[in-house]
Amino acid sequence: MKPNQPYKRMLALGLALLLATALSAQSELRQTIRGRVVDDVTGYPLPGANVILRDAEPVRGTSTDADGLFALTDIPLGRQSLEIRFIGYETRTLPNLYLSSGKEVQVEIRLVELTTSMEEVTVTYEKRKDEAQNELAMVSARTFSVEETERFAGSLGDPARMVANYAGVMTQNDSRNDLIIRGNSPIGVLWRLEGVEIPNPNHFGALGTTGGPVSMVNNNLLMNSDFLTGAFPAEFGNATAGVFDLNLRSGNKAKTEFTGQVGFNGFEAGLEGPFSKKEDGHKASYLANYRYSTLGLIHKIGFEFGTGTAIPQYQDLTFLVDVPTEKSGRWKLYGLWGTSAIELGRDLADQEGNSYNGRGTATDFGSSLGVVALSNTSYLTQDLRLRSTLSYQQTGSYTIHDSVRNQGTEVIPFVRSYSTEEKLSFSTQLRHKINARTNYSLGVILDLYRIDYLDSVHLAEYGRFITDMDVRGDLGMVRGYTQVQHSLGERWKAYAGLHLLHFGLSGESALEPRASLALKTSERGTLSLGYGLHSQVQPKSVYFFRTYLEESDSYLETNRNLGLTKSHHLVLGFNQLLTPNFRVKLESYYQSLYHIPVSPSQGAYSMINAGDFFNILVPDSLENTGTGRNYGLELTLEKFLDKGFYFLFTTSLFDSKYKGTDGILRNTAFNGNYVFNLLTGYERRVGNNAYLTVDVKGVWAGGRRYVPLDVEATLASGEEVRDWENAYRDRYGDYFRTDLRLGLKLNHRKFTQEWAIDFQNLTNHQSLFMEGFDFDAGEVYRTYQQGFYPMFLYRLQF
Repeated sequence: MKPNQPYKRMLALGLALLLATALSAQSELRQTIRGRVVDDVTGYPLPGANVILRDAEPVRGTSTDADGLFALTDIPLGRQSLEIRFIGYETRTLPNLYLSSGKEVQVEIRLVELTTSMEEVTVTYEKRKDEAQNELAMVSARTFSVEETERFAGSLGDPARMVANYAGVMTQNDSRNDLIIRGNSPIGVLWRLEGVEIPNPNHFGALGTTGGPVSMVNNNLLMNSDFLTGAFPAEFGNATAGVFDLNLRSGNKAKTEFTGQVGFNGFEAGLEGPFSKKEDGHKASYLANYRYSTLGLIHKIGFEFGTGTAIPQYQDLTFLVDVPTEKSGRWKLYGLWGTSAIELGRDLADQEGNSYNGRGTATDFGSSLGVVALSNTSYLTQDLRLRSTLSYQQTGSYTIHDSVRNQGTEVIPFVRSYSTEEKLSFSTQLRHKINARTNYSLGVILDLYRIDYLDSVHLAEYGRFITDMDVRGDLGMVRGYTQVQHSLGERWKAYAGLHLLHFGLSGESALEPRASLALKTSERGTLSLGYGLHSQVQPKSVYFFRTYLEESDSYLETNRNLGLTKSHHLVLGFNQLLTPNFRVKLESYYQSLYHIPVSPSQGAYSMINAGDFFNILVPDSLENTGTGRNYGLELTLEKFLDKGFYFLFTTSLFDSKYKGTDGILRNTAFNGNYVFNLLTGYERRVGNNAYLTVDVKGVWAGGRRYVPLDVEATLASGEEVRDWENAYRDRYGDYFRTDLRLGLKLNHRKFTQEWAIDFQNLTNHQSLFMEGFDFDAGEVYRTYQQGFYPMFLYRLQF
């Protein structure tokens, strides 16, 4: 018998048992759909709207109450569709809602007011997934549908990895989820959660970056959100690349529910429900979810992974309390907290029992993020809404990095970095729908920061640590915006906005115009044009980097007067829905970036490349004279989930260049030139109460740009030396990866189980990530992207 045959038999037996369990429960189970129907512009509840279960025999339906709430009970499990009607509004269909026995379905339905009278026209439409939730985002935006995209193979329940499949987005590092949008640095991405801007909602995120290996954002708690890749509306500021605008769902207002899960993101437990189950109660609800790292928990209970294995330790908590009131509006209290730590490269013991990496380095790293916010939404009139939010957040990170030589016997301390940043923020927005054709918004955002940065580097020429950053203090930023949208007849829609940003440290202000125009070329086709000027403050630690003056043994802050990085965005797009479930989208763009910090002494250096690695490397004496430009063409072919089948094909052809102080036009670190994504999946019902899913993903992209290693100079100096004259000229070989996901959902009378296995990099293709120098071995070594790796998921809901 071959050695692997018992394992194959065990796997086959397990699958057979699962299928037998699915087929044994043949009695048809039922569930409830709850939701809220609101106006698309203001979010005002629409009482008396008719909600109909489509394709039901006999016809079934209900109406919304005074708060716009409804409940459809005793609905068969599986895929169901709703139709929502309200006088004076476009009729909307909501297709392919998945009902399981363990959890009620909750939806929020936004209806668009008709611009003509009912006698003239009646419109029925689906809220298309190629459009954004935010009606002001008319170009380079789409809805992020949690229920569907969590099935994407390789996404591992991470929102950032899910949207990496969309046109214009690529990733360069399998171990991280940084979003590279249209050749821009990931530090230009803005994350927003329930209207609150957060710096980096990822575990192991270094200060100033926006990505990490594991997301803190729990996709089990999200509702449909927006992902924007260019020329975004004026309410979004301090970003030059893109926006991920996430929304948390509210807890179940009628029933207490529990979710338990184990997978890549950790062991987790979630609880949600109403504060009162009375029919005449105040309909307040709560939800909370806690996670702990899978490997970390297994290690804590005594399981050993082998000498030198790095065990990631992380945990996070997300919560939301939703309290609607009759007189003071709707209150939400919500928060996100997470902490993480890891010891990297400790796999070689020295004579004193310490352990270090044979590659010559050892690193301890940790990070944390805490956000808590209180928001209020009040309606001064049915068409006039005021939403205000007060939030506090704290983020921090530390790095201890050593150089190790001679088989671990020579340890040279190199980096000691400890950073903490606090932010108190207040934002308010007034939105007014003048009529069905015109609406406008006014908003203000006030941010007060308290920073504490301490960073030191051990330099051989001085034989001691040099403190290149040591600052504690306060600084502020003020922003305001106004925006208006108007329908010009039945075919044209126009948007215009202004965003004002003032940064207190530098005293610089920026006034940014935004505009877009959309032409409805047919009943299902739209041609759009958008423009925006976008500015961004540098990562705040950059301003306080110091120059050491040896002759006077003193420091000089040479980056304190840096200005804002700026970018012009121009986007032209065409979107055509060929059938109700199949669309094609073509979009072209041009970005001109300027005022980018560059270095007079290092001609090839530019902050435009910051974020291409785990942290941000900053030299001194930077100046805002750098430039860059990105342009490209994007194609999307998408069949939305229908009759159990979907596919998504996206391709991006682009070019990303920059100039430093040497005036040479170079590739940016993110200029992969092309990326192709193909995803497809099939869902099949097994018996009455189970679903089997198969999802496949393939990615082919241009290889990672790099700065070549100068081996001769490295050997002569005793430390790695890069050839910056040829920075980013060449790429490593093309990146290729295939992922396969198999899933089974089992519905029982009182609960639902979900089993899934994600085969990461199914073909075990070796994509080169980086090259470095091993001083102990005296040779160049290569590090590759993630190889074949299976990931399991189990979810229980009741």
